[in-house]
Amino acid sequence: MKPFILGIAGGSGSGKTTVTRKIVSALDSDSIILLDHDSYYRDQSHLPFEKRTAINYDHPDALDNDLLLEHLKQLRSFQPIEKPLYNFVSCTRSSETMKIEPKDIIILEGFLIFSDPRIRQMCDIKIYVDTDDDVRIIRRIERDLKERGRSLESIISQYFATVKPMHHQFVEPSKRFADVIIPYGGHNQIAIDMVLTQIKSKLNDNRE
Repeated sequence: MKPFILGIAGGSGSGKTTVTRKIVSALDSDSIILLDHDSYYRDQSHLPFEKRTAINYDHPDALDNDLLLEHLKQLRSFQPIEKPLYNFVSCTRSSETMKIEPKDIIILEGFLIFSDPRIRQMCDIKIYVDTDDDVRIIRRIERDLKERGRSLESIISQYFATVKPMHHQFVEPSKRFADVIIPYGGHNQIAIDMVLTQIKSKLNDNRE
């Protein structure tokens, strides 16, 4: 059976991770690989820290999609990959990688995955998680304060400088490429159940 790729996109703080967790909990988690697009930010170790923090990380060019595509092709050929690990505090990749073995289902999550037509074509089902802007910014503030060691001032500054304009330029328009749009994020259980039905149907088709 060829591995099945599920793409989950949506704005920062939309609830992509919650949707992913609910899908994983309803399927055989031992058969699932989770790939986050954030791990594929380009290595910036050759730049001083001040220049790294000035990079627009909400633009598609900040991500190494060539490497991601290579890894997706390897996994589809049942070959293991060495997934990069990104450090959001130092704003560059870690020197270490994580070995990922191929499995039946690959869930690819990221706010810009549908902006690249090559990645879209690799996905068997494309899901866009659609959530109100106010909810998303509050969630982003909470996450960056707790998990990424950011100051409130820097989070708000980045939001208005790059996050919001890049969302409207690249993320929101990519919604039209989705097969399924889930409003209200991970709280929309009806939509998630419908997605699970489609996934199980396609998995059965792949096995035949």
